[in-house]
Amino acid sequence: MVTFARSFAVPLSLCLLGVVLLAAGALPWGDFLELADRTGPVLLFVASMSVVTYLGDRAGVFHAVGRAMASTGPGRDGGGRVAMLWIFVAVLSVVCTVFLSLDTTAVLVTPIVVRLALSAGIAPLPFALTAVWLANTASLLLPVSNLTNLLAQNRLDLTTAEFARLAAAPALVGVVVPTAFLWVIFRRQLRGGFRAPRGPAESDRFLLVGTSVVLLVLLVLLVSGIPVAISSTAAALVLAAGFAWRRPSAFTWRMVPWRPLLLTAGLFLILQTLHAHGLSEVLARVAGGGEGLGDLMRLAGVGAVAANAVNNLPAYLALEPVAGSPARLMALLIGVNLGPLVSPWASLATLLWHAQLTAMGVRVSWWGFALAGLLLVVAMLPLAVLALWLAGG
Repeated sequence: MVTFARSFAVPLSLCLLGVVLLAAGALPWGDFLELADRTGPVLLFVASMSVVTYLGDRAGVFHAVGRAMASTGPGRDGGGRVAMLWIFVAVLSVVCTVFLSLDTTAVLVTPIVVRLALSAGIAPLPFALTAVWLANTASLLLPVSNLTNLLAQNRLDLTTAEFARLAAAPALVGVVVPTAFLWVIFRRQLRGGFRAPRGPAESDRFLLVGTSVVLLVLLVLLVSGIPVAISSTAAALVLAAGFAWRRPSAFTWRMVPWRPLLLTAGLFLILQTLHAHGLSEVLARVAGGGEGLGDLMRLAGVGAVAANAVNNLPAYLALEPVAGSPARLMALLIGVNLGPLVSPWASLATLLWHAQLTAMGVRVSWWGFALAGLLLVVAMLPLAVLALWLAGG
């Protein structure tokens, strides 16, 4: 009970502070209604996608993907090439991030690929770092890829296709450059072969196949233009009905990420209050204006620094009002999505990733993580902003 209370102390405190600010009149009611209209569907999407991914994991979908990766291209001795397995891991991380969000990659892909590496006798660090780097840097292409993208899409009133066209060029940089960095860093560890591990057979084929079909349909719906909160909620309800029939014991309150949702709601309320009292004017002097290459570089850099200082979500919320055009908002997203690779708290995905590694007994040097991440960010951010500018963003 004490551990439970401590884990919820900060999210509850921030959420309650936001409620107090609203009740005291520091946050005008009209501003609150506008905020609720924008962020309510986003929070519903986060909650419903968490249910979808949790039940997908319980059905064995993600473990089946991991076993399929390990058994792809085996040699006569039943083994495979480490480099090819790493490529599959990179592709899985990108696809999962783009279509199911960076937090899904951190929570589900990380344990799959690390367990896979450990059971195959391969060093887990290249696979673990691939998952967390691409979880962050591949989260630029679609609105569903990152909570910040959903907020930006709402701000710009763009369809999914329009958002993807605007983000395409810098998003490509966010995939290619980290992948190249990872190959250079770990090329020696990725040599040689491995023996494919044998995983346990799935006990409920109905849930495995049914959940796989639901996930495939959901992937299509998420890019169809239908509001993503509606699509994800429908998928969550269908999966919940299937599990209620076949495996009701799988249900738990942990299906919904209460702490991140409370933390997010509290941050929304607090930052909206600060904006109502002049925060935008202060940040405008720091972030500058204009849509020239230098202006976009400046905004992306400020976003990256702010994300590593506090977290990418509050960084985006604080800077959004001074990034009022499509090009400037995309430059801000480049900073807060591709930039949080230095500090461990820069994104929720990184914190979730580290928690997964700790639970599996895999240690990571934060100093090494920060140095490698800083080098990548310094090289990647200017290239991504340049790609945006050249594409006419």
